[in-house]
Amino acid sequence: MHEGCSGSFENGKEVLYKVRMMGYSNAFLPMPLPIECECGNKFQMETFEDHCDKCQMIYAVTPCHAFDPANVMKAGKENA
Repeated sequence: MHEGCSGSFENGKEVLYKVRMMGYSNAFLPMPLPIECECGNKFQMETFEDHCDKCQMIYAVTPCHAFDPANVMKAGKENA
């Protein structure tokens, strides 16, 4: 699925599962990332797994890629 920082993911669910498996889902990002949700709501992503307060879409990013909002992937709603 992913080999260190050189690996890639096919979708946001893979990112989410990796972050959860590594135990980082509730850990704080090095810096908050500005996210514009697909529903149009804007929020600051503060943890490696975060969600939109308006529509509950889950977003995730791995620690290696947590410095750029372009690397954040949506992972679906509900517990993905």
